[in-house]
Amino acid sequence: MNEKKLVGEKAAEFVKDGMIVGLGTGSTVYYTLEKLGQLVKEGLQMKGIPTSAATEKLAHEFGIPLTSFLEAAYIDVAIDGADEVDAHLNLIKGGGGALLREKIIASAAKKFIVIVDSSKISEKLGSFLLPVEVIPFGYEMTAKQIHSIGCVPKLRVADGKPYITDNHNYIFDCKIPEDSQPKNLETVLNMIPGVVENGLFTNMADVVIRVTNEKTVLIEKKI
Repeated sequence: MNEKKLVGEKAAEFVKDGMIVGLGTGSTVYYTLEKLGQLVKEGLQMKGIPTSAATEKLAHEFGIPLTSFLEAAYIDVAIDGADEVDAHLNLIKGGGGALLREKIIASAAKKFIVIVDSSKISEKLGSFLLPVEVIPFGYEMTAKQIHSIGCVPKLRVADGKPYITDNHNYIFDCKIPEDSQPKNLETVLNMIPGVVENGLFTNMADVVIRVTNEKTVLIEKKI
């Protein structure tokens, strides 16, 4: 069973004619994009706003029309994956490096739908390292300040060099304290000079689509 395909295609059912759709990034959203491309060919009228250059490329390949915030005042529904989801539907995102654009789009959406396979479900966040996007200038000092609040940052690298986001920034992948409270940590991290955004998405997910132990698709709504 391909859990990613199951939940990815299920999310596409939330997209209706005339909607502006936030298009997430990652291996699970790939199946949503593929399904939306099929639906567009069958007559669905929609436009997407991608969260990354990689998603923009896929949208073009699948024939999904795109727009931007210059033309769209809001997003009807945003669909994205997550690296970890806790019992309260708080998320860690950013494993793919697109956390800043993902959070901008999720916050602009009337409904934010998260799609995950069963490996991403946790009782409490922290097993996945928390991505924190920082500007390159003074990143060494930013790392020290992140460390001072109890997180352990490690600079993400690619091909032996600092990984560069679509926004031309760096990312620290951080081990977070076991006793940390997601909402508080999200706020405190973003107050550090040099931090652009972090991958904690607290109280943002309206719907989480996942696969249960019985291999059936479960849709959980935020209370």
